[in-house]
Amino acid sequence: MKKILHYLRSYALESILGPVFKLLEATFELLIPLVVKSIVDVGIKNGDKRYIAAMAGLMVLLGVIGLSCTLAAQYFAAKASVGSVSLMRRSLFERIQSFDYTTLDELGASTMVTRMTSDMNQVETGVNLTLRLLLRSPFVVIGAAVMAFTIDARAASVFVVTIPILSVVVFGIMLVTLPLYKKVQGSLDRVLLAARENLSGVRVLRAFGREADEIERFDSRSDELVGMQKFVGRISAMLNPITYVIINAAAVALVYIGAVRVDAGVIETGAVIALYNYMSQILVELIKFANLIINITKSVACANRIAAIIDMPPEAAGADRDFDKNAEYAVEFDGVGLRYKNGGADAISDISFKARPGDVIGIIGGTGSGKTSLVNLIPAFYKPTRGRVRVLGVDTADADVGELRRRIAIVPQGQTLFSGTIRDNVMWGVDGADGDNDKRIEDAIEAAQGVDIVRAKEHGLDEHIGRGGVNLSGGQRQRIAIARALAKNADILILDDSASALDFATDAALREALRTLDPMPTLFIVSQRTGSIRHADNIIVLDGGVCVGMGTHEELLSSCAVYREIDEAQKGGSI
Repeated sequence: MKKILHYLRSYALESILGPVFKLLEATFELLIPLVVKSIVDVGIKNGDKRYIAAMAGLMVLLGVIGLSCTLAAQYFAAKASVGSVSLMRRSLFERIQSFDYTTLDELGASTMVTRMTSDMNQVETGVNLTLRLLLRSPFVVIGAAVMAFTIDARAASVFVVTIPILSVVVFGIMLVTLPLYKKVQGSLDRVLLAARENLSGVRVLRAFGREADEIERFDSRSDELVGMQKFVGRISAMLNPITYVIINAAAVALVYIGAVRVDAGVIETGAVIALYNYMSQILVELIKFANLIINITKSVACANRIAAIIDMPPEAAGADRDFDKNAEYAVEFDGVGLRYKNGGADAISDISFKARPGDVIGIIGGTGSGKTSLVNLIPAFYKPTRGRVRVLGVDTADADVGELRRRIAIVPQGQTLFSGTIRDNVMWGVDGADGDNDKRIEDAIEAAQGVDIVRAKEHGLDEHIGRGGVNLSGGQRQRIAIARALAKNADILILDDSASALDFATDAALREALRTLDPMPTLFIVSQRTGSIRHADNIIVLDGGVCVGMGTHEELLSSCAVYREIDEAQKGGSI
């Protein structure tokens, strides 16, 4: 709740004007029954058509003014709710961008998407309704009761009995349904998660022919949601019949008492009609208020879930340390170990090596041996749980992560391209904009062996790429991703199994092009192929997160059984 108020401060004026105009509209609404009373007791009773016309005109005027106030209230409430939630959404997005990999792994993509979409929409609806109705409904209920007593205190005693009974029914049903609505929201999250998993993994599903199983799983979660919604709906559906029974019973009592009072000459007929109108207003407002409380509760719950993520600490920025491009070693690992959060064992253990500027370091090992975990420590995506990692003379635990990553270009295992043109995607690796950008892009694409991709496209560099590069093959996506990294001209270049979809000839041409880069970055190549790293200055062989061999290709063939086994298996064609 505090988080909502924090963002509403930027729209303080709108947050005040919205309720004020709504209260003005409610005031004019409370005057309508008095005008009706005058028409009946004066105009109709005396047959005064001019008076009736004048009062009818007054009713129209009150209606027009009330409508104007309603529109103004809606405008200010919408501006405040949309604006404040936009600020909250921006803060959430910025905070997500600031999380380290450990936090992102812990939260999960589905959680963050749900917070950014459905939870935000619920908060926006709740803020809008709160600004318009939180003060209006109690104001009308109390105002109608007060106005009834100004007409006739004895007849208005019906209100004293009816309002508490209605309140007990309305808010009793509300209290029963509130926790159930929270369960409905949780069930909805599970349905959204299933839908998201199916959409993102549709190719895998079809490849394995599991569409029917996934449809059954989705139907199961949907049925769970529908069943819960029906159960809550049945309880909520009791609200209208019970309240209408109570209100009609009160109306009968009101008409009876009013008729007796009219017959005794204490009040006029119009007073009974006015009292009945006030009774109807109270019923409507109590039901509105109950629904409002349900919406507010759901919105506060969603806001708390959003706030829980916004309040999570961002990735530590580190100190502003000067990186030394002329340092003796570009990268140093000193007894480094890494265990992921809640991990049962170390992903890598006791890794030590040094890489000079311009060195080519190969990293190889079986699946799950810790290759990606090792290179992820260089740009400080994860912090080592033991030992030290130094980049250009600076310990990554103390470094400014922004400055550190500006000196590193990485092509991860899962190449992600963004919707836009080829030029847009490669430009991600170019800082700023100058006249040499096109040349940098072309040089990067040429080095990444992607010239044929550009030439084959009708619009060349301006060819549109779909989200995730869906209109490119796996090898084309890899080469564009490599070009993006090369365009950065970074001091350290990491290729994390980024040539797996390339044929041997293209892979060889890429490696040859990388060796001619000027200036030559310190290059880390993670690969499953010994042929891709055989010319590296130093090769690190991992097995179960432990370095089991280190040296050149020839040295490892004679000294490392794991490396020799991988090389022989590939030469034999079994890999």
